[in-house]
Amino acid sequence: MASVTAGIARRNARVALTFAIVIIALCLATLVSALLGQYPIGVGEVLRSLFAPLGLTEYPHEPLAFSTLWNIRFPRICLGLLVGAALAVAGAVMQAVFSNPLAEPGIVGVSSGASVGAALALVFAPHALAGFSVPLAAFLSGLAAATIVYTLSRSQGKADVIVLVLTGIAVTAVCTALASIATYIAPTTARDHIVFWQMGSLNGTVWSHVWIVAIVVTFGIAVSFTLAQQLDTLSLGERAAGHVGINVQRLRLIAITLATLLTAAAVSYAGVIAFVGLIVPHVMRLALGPVNRVLLPASMFAGALLITLSDLAARTIIPFADLPIGIFTALVGGPTFFILLRTRLRMGR
Repeated sequence: MASVTAGIARRNARVALTFAIVIIALCLATLVSALLGQYPIGVGEVLRSLFAPLGLTEYPHEPLAFSTLWNIRFPRICLGLLVGAALAVAGAVMQAVFSNPLAEPGIVGVSSGASVGAALALVFAPHALAGFSVPLAAFLSGLAAATIVYTLSRSQGKADVIVLVLTGIAVTAVCTALASIATYIAPTTARDHIVFWQMGSLNGTVWSHVWIVAIVVTFGIAVSFTLAQQLDTLSLGERAAGHVGINVQRLRLIAITLATLLTAAAVSYAGVIAFVGLIVPHVMRLALGPVNRVLLPASMFAGALLITLSDLAARTIIPFADLPIGIFTALVGGPTFFILLRTRLRMGR
């Protein structure tokens, strides 16, 4: 009994330490992201700009600093936090549903589907709906692609995991081809926008984008947290989950829908950002274990941290240039994925 109690205490201490490190790093990264840019701003100006609207301090002495923060940097930072959290939680949910630590949201075709919608909107109606045509088309086409994957994979009222994955690969291939056709027929300017969108970017973010994404992401993450205990039970196997009263097919449908919703909301304004939904929950699982009650919130904070750091590098590493975020998530995710893979091979798993 004493050894079990000591083991639980060590686990709780490890969880608390991991959360503390990730949250502190996220706060520091957010502050640094507000400080740095083409127009450097001091810590005092950032704090005054943040708390002055609440009446807690005086407004900054430099009006340009206040305007830069509230019109450019704060919206971009907030959207990055939401996008990172959404993609990471979606990845954690998908990995729990498929009982596979290498699953990720793109497996149901949502990212490739969103690329088709965004590409077509950029070619045929880039300025329609007061500029909302591209994110709306990306959001709807991402949901449509995931719906097609799930519908085509059903047989006798059930969706087998292997069939779902293979159907997702097929639909992704078709969506990639359609997006390539749209890119080919697009004018030069639109073609550049399509390529840049497919690599992910937070450039040009405004508060209206943040509020729209925040509503969807907050709802999706909140519902995902309520499913954590059922997802933990599902990890014991479909038969064991069924014995305790869990409707496995219904749970799987809800979880996949939530992951699709979170991913579609994230990519609709930020574009396709790879590896976040794959690497972040996988690393958090290695650090904290497979319990989703802990893993989901940890992935949420870690995903927000990764996107914040990637966006900071994207807009500061080259002066007067705004690089795609996907470059940096791939630079981090690719080697990390390889290291994790080699580690599992050495362990014989």
